[in-house]
Amino acid sequence: MTTTKMAEAEQLGLYQWRWWAVVLRGIAAIAFGVLSVYSPTAAFASLVVLFGVFALVDGALVLGMGLREARYHRGALIARGLVSILAGVIALVWPGISSLALLVVIAGWAIVAGVLEIAMTIRRDVEHEWLLRIEGVLSIVFGVLLLLSPLAGAIVLGLWVGAFALVAGGMLVQSGFRLRSISHSLPHSASHAH
Repeated sequence: MTTTKMAEAEQLGLYQWRWWAVVLRGIAAIAFGVLSVYSPTAAFASLVVLFGVFALVDGALVLGMGLREARYHRGALIARGLVSILAGVIALVWPGISSLALLVVIAGWAIVAGVLEIAMTIRRDVEHEWLLRIEGVLSIVFGVLLLLSPLAGAIVLGLWVGAFALVAGGMLVQSGFRLRSISHSLPHSASHAH
């Protein structure tokens, strides 16, 4: 097997495992976004629980990728997963969290997650990950906007968080399916090498 074929086989292994994890993260974000936008006036506790569960699911999926991926910025993936899990735990175990405290938790999570999302997509040998980079930039912008408007009420916070989750989720689903199509475009012989 040539060096090129071996590199393609390694990439195929990454894409076969990663694409569905990225799609699952996107679906979780979209579900969270729909629930947040659908009912922004619902009790504040439901937003706290929704965010907490979303952050835990997102963190677990990214952490799983980080523990499995040897070549793909493993440290950034693990850090990204741990940041999400920590944000989810804070939201779920802090009874009576205020809207300002939740806003700071979500803003901090968004900024750190965005930076780590960009860091883990900086690769020279994999194309078509620009959507994940844009998602990272949007995450940072979203976090900064939340910090700049700390007086936003629970309704506005629910709408902002929901809108962000819908956009980010859609981008993650698109990225996941793009990764899947790349894996299918690699030579057939590469799929037998792994």
